[in-house]
Amino acid sequence: MNDKKRKTASLKDIVSLCKRRGFIFPGSEIYGGFANTYSYGPYGSALKKNIKDLWWKRFVQERRDIVGIDGPILLHPKAWEASGHVQGFNDALIDCKECKSRYRADHLIESELNIVVDALDLKELTDLVKKNNVRCPKCGEKNFTDARNFNLMFQTQMSKTTGNSADIAYLRPETAQAIFLEYKNVIDTMRVKLPFGIAQIGKAFRNEITPGNFIFRVIEFEQMEIEYFIREKDWQPLFEEWLKNMHNWCKDIGLSVDKTHEHEHSKEQLSHYSKKTVDIVYDFPFGTSELYGLAYRTDFDLTQHQTFSNVSLLYIDQETNERFIPHVIEPTFGVDRTILALLCDSYDEETLADGETRTVLHFSPKVAPVKAAVFPLMKKEPLAEKAKEIYDSLKSIWNVEYDESGAIGKRYRRQDELGTPYCITIDYDTLEDNTVTLRDRDSMEQERIPVDKIEETLRKLI
Repeated sequence: MNDKKRKTASLKDIVSLCKRRGFIFPGSEIYGGFANTYSYGPYGSALKKNIKDLWWKRFVQERRDIVGIDGPILLHPKAWEASGHVQGFNDALIDCKECKSRYRADHLIESELNIVVDALDLKELTDLVKKNNVRCPKCGEKNFTDARNFNLMFQTQMSKTTGNSADIAYLRPETAQAIFLEYKNVIDTMRVKLPFGIAQIGKAFRNEITPGNFIFRVIEFEQMEIEYFIREKDWQPLFEEWLKNMHNWCKDIGLSVDKTHEHEHSKEQLSHYSKKTVDIVYDFPFGTSELYGLAYRTDFDLTQHQTFSNVSLLYIDQETNERFIPHVIEPTFGVDRTILALLCDSYDEETLADGETRTVLHFSPKVAPVKAAVFPLMKKEPLAEKAKEIYDSLKSIWNVEYDESGAIGKRYRRQDELGTPYCITIDYDTLEDNTVTLRDRDSMEQERIPVDKIEETLRKLI
């Protein structure tokens, strides 16, 4: 591994690489784009799949106390009344009367006045803007509307028969409620005992007032989330255990320890359901911001759903015959923010001994979209035939690439920019002694290994 200090990537560097190399594309680009939507290209979708597969393996497959579900995006509207989202899932919206730009009032004040305003109500936010003559960042004027609540849930119509509020449904703004609605089915079918968790990976949707910073804050995003059901008396040690698990996950996927930190929410910052929340934050190019979250949700959600549904959600301890509503610890991992953090963390521009600059993504082999690339030294037979034979032997095991186009150095650079950890080159010596050159992305060191040891070697490295 190359231990030299890496270049600090700008967001512009990351966006450019993602578009150029097929990681992430602007959504609906042929129509001029559709704000704050993105498509994951071939390499981005492979990176995303690797992250989700590794997370599922780590937190579901390898644990006896966690099971998985895949809940629906559309839930019964009453679920969102019970959870508090219909009444309380709001941001404070403020408009510039001159240029019609919209802002989150708290973000506008914090950026312009450099103060924290988490505990202020709508009137207090409005008064702060007016008394301090806050300017619109876009047009420079000081003419704003009063701050007002803006619900972040997307509404949709379930039918066209009545046209009234009974037809309204919502795209889920979080994946958690789908888990709570299936809690009873899980305990009835899976013989789970406290403490146990239910995990889910899925899309969520939020009508953000000010999305931005590439894929950091978007209106459609993906979460990897666990609701871990516990006895109330056990919450503190289990909370600390989950915080440790989340830090270990960050290390496992290759995030720099010195760029990840903890931020505990103040009383004013806590969500209505939370007794304690700690974010794992990351040093992004645009500032230190939330990457993951860990919340102690108490028994709020199950109690609310039991009340609104009139269905008992009591947990029955078969040994003691105790009946109670479990409490919940919730570790939440954002997929898109994980991808952005990995891109920022791994990005580097290295100046080589010959003066050439190479762009490289130092992805951990565990998450790299392409595990290895296979090259014939020249696009000639029998080199190409042998290279294709080796490629065919590996492609059913890992995502590998075959490339015979251009000089070998340029092919290495292409794979460096994709974050491919290993390249395998077939040359004329291969035809003589049945060995290949294995190149390491980070050190650029090369070694000869036998063809029949390629799979074994890669398994150890990956």
